[in-house]
Amino acid sequence: MDELSQSGHTFREGDYAMLVDRRERRYLLRLQASRLFESHIGIVAHQEIIGLPEGSWVTTGKGHHLLAVKPTMADFVREMPRIATVIYPKDLGQILVQGDIFPGARVLEAGAGSGGLTIALVRAVGAEGQVVSYDVREDMLRRARQNVDAMVPGAQNVAFKLGDVYQGFEERDLDRVVLDLPEPWQVVPHAADALAPGGILLSFLPTILQVHDLTRALREARCFGMIETLELLMRPWSVGGRSVRPAQRMIGHTGFITTARRSSERPTASAQQPGEEQGETSSTE
Repeated sequence: MDELSQSGHTFREGDYAMLVDRRERRYLLRLQASRLFESHIGIVAHQEIIGLPEGSWVTTGKGHHLLAVKPTMADFVREMPRIATVIYPKDLGQILVQGDIFPGARVLEAGAGSGGLTIALVRAVGAEGQVVSYDVREDMLRRARQNVDAMVPGAQNVAFKLGDVYQGFEERDLDRVVLDLPEPWQVVPHAADALAPGGILLSFLPTILQVHDLTRALREARCFGMIETLELLMRPWSVGGRSVRPAQRMIGHTGFITTARRSSERPTASAQQPGEEQGETSSTE
């Protein structure tokens, strides 16, 4: 069984389970009756977990208690098998909101990577939507497909394609184009042809210099407006008996999210507006 069970609240053989120890360390495992979970805190037979309701406690041979739950999407993305670095859950949530990924949307994604973003998109568009995920590497596509199948078993609303979107793609009338690529500016002219009026191009990039090049390409295309960039920082808090303080470690910069709306061609300005610098656009873009 290659699927992460989302139905019912009882662990079955083939399900993924996540064990959480007293220090909040998390261990993801696929339940098989013949296997053992082994770590420095002791051993638990998978057979002891199979048949238990989700949220049960199990005890290792060394007496350590572990909470057994089914992983959420955020849990699975952090712990799933991967080839490439995945987008953090904090950014996945913001991508869905800033990209306005809605039920029934037609979305093109590139590149697929290990499938973390693909999982989020597939769940967001629902059964009536469609996600087409591109990558230039077959091994990436295989891993992404396996991870999507594990989190969204039997999904019929996703297709994986081997191809280089820098050279173009055949899909048209798309609601969204979502890019996790090092040079998304190469996709701008293709996205301009493929997006429906008002459609959104969204790009996730690690450096601000890449964002600068993308923004320049979007402005030069003259058919994108509302070009915006943001980053999201997340600071966890530790809440104890009499101690409430920020956690010693926080998830700081992970990447920049840039969005732009497909528009008709921008009219040529008759004169530079007050307060605008040459080559820049007004705040109404």
